[in-house]
Parts: sequence; C-alpha cells; structure tokens
Amino acid sequence: MTDYAIDIQALSKSYGPITVVNGLNLKVAKGEIFGFLGPNGSGKSTTMRMLCGLLPPSAGDAWVLGYNIRTQGKQIRPRIGYMSQRFSLYEDLSVAENLDFFASVYGVTGPAAQKRKQEVLELTHLSGREKQLAAFLSGGWKQRLGLACSLLHNPDLIFLDEPTAGIDPVARRELWDLLFALASAGKTLFVSTHYMDEAERCSQIGYIYLSNLIVAGKPGDLKNSHGTPESGWRRVEISGEPIMKAYNLLQGRSDLRDVTFFGQSLHALLENSLPEVELLHWLETQGLNNLQFRQIRPSLEDVFLDLTRLADRERHA
Repeated sequence: MTDYAIDIQALSKSYGPITVVNGLNLKVAKGEIFGFLGPNGSGKSTTMRMLCGLLPPSAGDAWVLGYNIRTQGKQIRPRIGYMSQRFSLYEDLSVAENLDFFASVYGVTGPAAQKRKQEVLELTHLSGREKQLAAFLSGGWKQRLGLACSLLHNPDLIFLDEPTAGIDPVARRELWDLLFALASAGKTLFVSTHYMDEAERCSQIGYIYLSNLIVAGKPGDLKNSHGTPESGWRRVEISGEPIMKAYNLLQGRSDLRDVTFFGQSLHALLENSLPEVELLHWLETQGLNNLQFRQIRPSLEDVFLDLTRLADRERHA
C-alpha cells in the first residue's frame, strides 16, 4: 500500500470545450492537513468530487487510500468522509435524528451506532443539543453537525469543502480546533478554503488557479521560495491615514509595484534605488503627513497574489 493518502496523476475534468481541472499532479501524505486553496471557480470542488468518486474524470488518474478512483470506488467510499460546502443535512430533523439517519446510510447500526454517535457528539461539542432541530442551529453549529455526520463511520480520510464559509470568526477558530483534534488522532484532512489564515494552519497546501495547480508545499517553504521579490525590489508595508488616498497616489508611480490592500494597510514592492524618506517626502507634498513605511517578510497572501499575477501575465503573453 502507498504511503500517500491521495496520489493524483495528470487528473483533468472538462465539460465540452471548457476545462475545469487541468492535468493536476499532487500527493497528500497520510496524517496531514492538506489545504487546497484557490479563488471561487478555480476547480477546488470539482477536484474533491472526483476524488470522492462523485464525478468521473475526463483524463488522468488518482488513488485514494491506495484505491483507484476509476475502478475501486466501492473500496474508497466506506473509508472517507465528505462535508460539502453547503449545509446538506435535513433541517426538519433534530441533531440526533440526522445522526441516526447518516449512521444507517453508512451501515453503522445497533450498539455500535449508539456508541459512535455519543463519541461524535462529544467530539463536536453537540452534546446537550440532540433534540434541537437542525433548522434552528447557527451556521457554526450546523457545520459541527455536518462534521459529526461525516465522522460516524470513523473514516481514515475526510474531505471538507470550504467548511468555514459563511460562519463567524469565533466559530471558524472552534471548527479548526476540531480539525486539529482529528489530525492528532491520525486522520488525514483535505480542506478546501480561500482564507489565507486557514492555509497557514495546514501542514501542506496547494494553490489552484484557473484550473491549474500553480504551486504546492509547506506554507513556510512557499513564503521563503516564492515570496522573495526579484532583484532590485523590496517588499514594504505602508500604514497610516488616509490610506485610500495613498493607494490611489501610489498606483501611478513606476517605482512601486503590486500595491495591494492588507486590512488597514498596504503592501507593495518598492524599488531598492528609491529611499523611503524620498517617497515619504513626496507623499507629504500631496498632503499625506501621517504615513509609515517598514520592510516586511511576505505573507502567504503576498505569495499567492504574486503567483496569480505571474500566471495571468504568462496566460496573456
């Protein structure tokens, strides 16, 4: 058996002339949290559906837990869990009734079902809410219930399609605490997301853009290898007020590149030949007297923005 939970080789999916996933090559080791990132419509969900056996590939191949997705779907499905992007449980059923239904779907019955149901209730902190209708759960608690249902048959590998989309920051952090607990118990997690802070929490990440995998690796390694500006430029953070006016002014200068909002500040690439004091003086002549500059290391978002711009330039070359 392979040491990889997922082994993808030249996997593609097309609908007529439209290619949704293009020649994807990727390996995910057992026991790791793999973050699959990319903008909406980049091919994340399509890839996950192919790996789960819900969608046949147009070309290429993949193995999930050592089984081929084309020919051994029956062996794969009992060993994986899948949590969809949208809440797909029954809102007119209670928490307990949803768990009972999915336990029967997974073939978990009798005393084993009751024992496992109690385990996932405790793991997801849903104990005490068994009688509550799913319709009346908040977004974060609905996601916990979706996760609980996907764990009932004790899968080795869990696919989570943007599990924190649309829930508040506290619920997002609590859900990630649950994912870390699962990884600590030896589960492999394949998590799609477009939140960069979530990507930082993964042991490995891959970035897909316009159907193509752009890069994959450890977050720290990607920042070191892809986040360093090309020779002659340095990365800076610009903070202060009014930041919007600063953004508009800096966009027009040829000695700055890739000016981008990061929260209440700006990130940009600044020519090494341009002293920051000179740029600050120029901004003061434009009426901006309260700005500060500091040189920074790249964030993961910086890396992906740089790689996205490069991919766009190559695409239009």
